[in-house]
Amino acid sequence: MSRIRCDRTPAWTALRALYDSRGRTLDLRQAFAADDGRFERLSLQVPHVFADLSKNLLDPQIQGQLTELARQCGVQEHRDAMFGGESINSTEGRAVMHWLLRHPQGAATHPLTPYVQGELGQVHAVLADMLAYAQAVREDAAITDVVNIGIGGSDLGPQMAVLALDECVDHGKRYHFVSSVDGHELSSVLRQVRPQSTLFLVASKSFTTLETMTNARSARAWFTAQGGRDIARHFCALTSNVQAAAEFGIRTTFGFWDWVGGRYSMWSAIGLPIAIAIGPQRFRELLAGAHAMDEHFRSAPLERNLPVQLALLDVWYRNFHGFNSRSVAPYHSGLRRMQAYLQQLEMESNGKRVDAAGQALPYATSPVIWGEPAANGQHAYFQMLHQGSDVIPVEFIAVKKVAHDLPEHHHKLLANGLAQAQALMLGQQDPGGHRHMPGNRPSTFLLLEELTPASLGALIALYEHRVFTAGSLWGINSFDQWGVELGKVLAKNIEPRLSSGDAAGLDASTAGLLKRLRS
Repeated sequence: MSRIRCDRTPAWTALRALYDSRGRTLDLRQAFAADDGRFERLSLQVPHVFADLSKNLLDPQIQGQLTELARQCGVQEHRDAMFGGESINSTEGRAVMHWLLRHPQGAATHPLTPYVQGELGQVHAVLADMLAYAQAVREDAAITDVVNIGIGGSDLGPQMAVLALDECVDHGKRYHFVSSVDGHELSSVLRQVRPQSTLFLVASKSFTTLETMTNARSARAWFTAQGGRDIARHFCALTSNVQAAAEFGIRTTFGFWDWVGGRYSMWSAIGLPIAIAIGPQRFRELLAGAHAMDEHFRSAPLERNLPVQLALLDVWYRNFHGFNSRSVAPYHSGLRRMQAYLQQLEMESNGKRVDAAGQALPYATSPVIWGEPAANGQHAYFQMLHQGSDVIPVEFIAVKKVAHDLPEHHHKLLANGLAQAQALMLGQQDPGGHRHMPGNRPSTFLLLEELTPASLGALIALYEHRVFTAGSLWGINSFDQWGVELGKVLAKNIEPRLSSGDAAGLDASTAGLLKRLRS
């Protein structure tokens, strides 16, 4: 596998010249006026997702050179290494095979190595057991509440998906998600449930995650204090540490593999709350949608490969235009946790300052990802998007068909989404200044036919592969997260000091705050 860092390619130098000569002054209004076919040329229909890229700061020459950058950086070879089961997570010596979690048995799409084929057999064995358990829970009328205890990837993906797929959810049960070690969160959930009718899912790969295990122990203490008698029936573990789960009192466990990163794990046993909520068949549809996007990413030419083209836009905006954030604006209330999910997926993956060889990078990497469901965002932060001093690319996500029977509502919602994207591009002239909007502000519009398990699976896989491609271009390892660990280590040192008051060796600020918290 040959990987070349983006700034070490001829294409990077050519892009710098293009940016200086035309990229920095490209005007979208003029671009549309000069090219009747711009929308068609810069739109892509891929599995379950239609993407309009035409309101981005691109012309044919820029887009061609960006695509050449992907070619020169070895993105295709890096992608093939991932699908081949190679250990592309170099700092941890691990393969990266979340895509295998949604790969059908017996699929003839591309040959698998013997190692990958062996892992696929285990994947489907665990999947079958997990889905059988999910169906049993769905059929158990005595269980009215399912409480998922996890954090990070063990919380964000399942929570996002259950909310997004509400129309498919079994509403005979209630679904709760506890992630923070802040006791207010767990206490609030426990006030709503009864021990005899609640199933707790403890989601921790190592079964040692501080927040998760603190919450799990407190939930177990509450369960027994409230008269609960059968921990084995009311607690299930999603973990690879079967022994620790057994010591906790749990007998039912579903594991996963070290090549599954937490933020890529909703397709694994971590997806059990999704499977309980929407049922085994629809969970398989979620996997199938993601697999369809995997195949698009694996086989489509770079020029028509949507994850690749979105990642190239990310590099173009971050490293040439200097845009340091991207706002995600879903026009569907079911996607209200999408931004939180994408924050972890993108910023934990690509928020790196060194390349895969450990050398400091001379350029920026992950932008800040932020946003709200856009109908609310319009009345909150869209003012800044239109008239603020920073240019912030916006990613609109809309759904053509909805399940509710209030068509007037949906027409108004879609009209607002289209109008906001149009207004960002066109702007408005005002000699007085206060109502002047410069326009020429870029956006991408992603459109789903319907929000279904298959289309959600495809959308999430699209973002996963986009993150992979951007990381590949930047020459970083997108699959470790060492920056998360330091604070955890220091917290273990500080926690006993809150009881003892010992401030020896602490910096003055931490010592002062410790004293104030104890006073």
